[in-house]
Parts: sequence; structure tokens; C-alpha cells
Amino acid sequence: MRKVYEGKTKDVFALENGNYRLVFKDDVTGENGVFDPGANTVGLSIEGIGKGNLRVSAMFFEMLKKAGIQTHYISADIENGTMDVKAAKAFGKGLEIICRYRAVGSFLRRYGAYVQEGDKLNAYVEATLKDDQRGDPLVTLEGLEALGIMSAAQFAEIKTSTQKITALISDALQRKGLELYDIKLEFGIDNDGNVMLIDEISSGNMRVYKGGKVMEPLDLTTALVSDRT
Repeated sequence: MRKVYEGKTKDVFALENGNYRLVFKDDVTGENGVFDPGANTVGLSIEGIGKGNLRVSAMFFEMLKKAGIQTHYISADIENGTMDVKAAKAFGKGLEIICRYRAVGSFLRRYGAYVQEGDKLNAYVEATLKDDQRGDPLVTLEGLEALGIMSAAQFAEIKTSTQKITALISDALQRKGLELYDIKLEFGIDNDGNVMLIDEISSGNMRVYKGGKVMEPLDLTTALVSDRT
């Protein structure tokens, strides 16, 4: 294997067969030791969260596969903390798509004059550029087109897919008595030019509440995999 990228929560290695291997770490994003899926820095390390996130990601990717949604997922090796994925080209230098069911986090910080914490949102989809130095700025559809990052048709496809994926994940969480507030997803293009979901789908990518209180990443991971072998 050849390391091609060192990320905050996982490293990426190129395989000889043209696929890639993700190695999950025990780090989560946040600030001042507090978990925040929208943060652009590593906030803390939690022992065992890497394999837990991998297990959750594999569970959701398998669920999406059955639903006919295109993703980069091939297989997972839980014991070794790795996931093999298809090759994918990122949009621009990286783009994050957030789907919001309730007002919280950066959305509340930006629009607090218009909403209160926890106000319901209608599966609102927004995009941010992956740019740590500039604080992952928001970008509009017109901005994405002007910057040559993606077309209007690609964004429309991603928005529809994001809302469908989020609804499936939200339903799975509801069956466990949990409520999804927001989730961060990433998309890329495969070798044939098709848009597909990439990265991971884990507790570090979403805010989930139980009984009106946000769940810590490890608690959420435990809840999601507690009935799985």
C-alpha cells in the first residue's frame, strides 16, 4: 500500500488493484475537547471510536446498497479498522454537503436572529468548501458553477441523493429511539463520471439527540452497533 492522504479521522492508502483503503483513527473533530461534527480541527481522541465508526459506516453503506444508492464502498475489515473503496475524484478540493433537520451548530450561529435552537428545518441542504484556513466557507449553487466545481445538474442530483440518504439514516435512528438533527456527507465522481457517496457515515459525521440531549460520539456508536455482532 502507498499512503496518499493523511486526514483528521482516517488515512488513505492506494492499492495495487486501483482501489483505495481507508484506515480509521480514534480521533474526532471538535474544539477545546468538545465534539463537533462541523469543526475543521481534531478536538479529541476516543479509544475505540475508529473501529466503532468503521462498523457504523459499513452498516449504513450496506443499507444504502440495498436501497440502490451509488457509493464508493466495497468492503470493511472491522478487526483491522480498514475499509476498501472505489477510486473517486473529489469536487474541487473537497466539498461537504450538510442536511439539516433541526437548527443547531453552525446553522444556529449564523441564523440565530431568525431561529431558535432545535427549530425544525425541512431537510435543508447546504454546501461548504473543505478549506481549514478559511473556516470551511458556505458556497451557493451559483458559486459552485462560477468556481468550476460542479454543474447545476450535479448539484441537483447530490441534493436529491442527500435528502434520500438522510431520510434512510434518520429512519434507522428513529427505530432505536434516536433523532437525527443534522448530518455531513461527501460526494465524488467515479471513473465513469457518475456521482456517488464517498467518505464515511459515522457518529463523527452527525448530530443525534436522545431525550432532548445530544449524544456523545462513543455513546452513539455503541447504541448503533449494540445489537450487531
